[in-house]
Amino acid sequence: MAKKRDNTNIALLSEGLSKGDMHAMQRATLKQLRKMAKLTQADLSETMGVGQDTVSRLEKRHDMLLSSISHYVESLGGKLELTAIFPNRSAIFIDCLEDEAASASKKHRPPD
Repeated sequence: MAKKRDNTNIALLSEGLSKGDMHAMQRATLKQLRKMAKLTQADLSETMGVGQDTVSRLEKRHDMLLSSISHYVESLGGKLELTAIFPNRSAIFIDCLEDEAASASKKHRPPD
């Protein structure tokens, strides 16, 4: 049986290290990220435009949408980057997290 993975663990790049140095990464839960930013759930809920109960539920979830994690991290003042790691290859950054402005402008753009 596959071990269930806690997807609320977010890898953080250590300050001053290159993105390719995956061995120097730290791990933190969403709750730990919020505490490092010295914010309460109520503070963050105001920034996110949701209720405090929503922030609490997000921090306890083990599986969530990337857009939810991205919104959480951006509300803390950060930026979420998704990285794929394969054996014997450098890390690959996956471009699937567009900002809403870029996405909205593409929807209203005339076809090529």
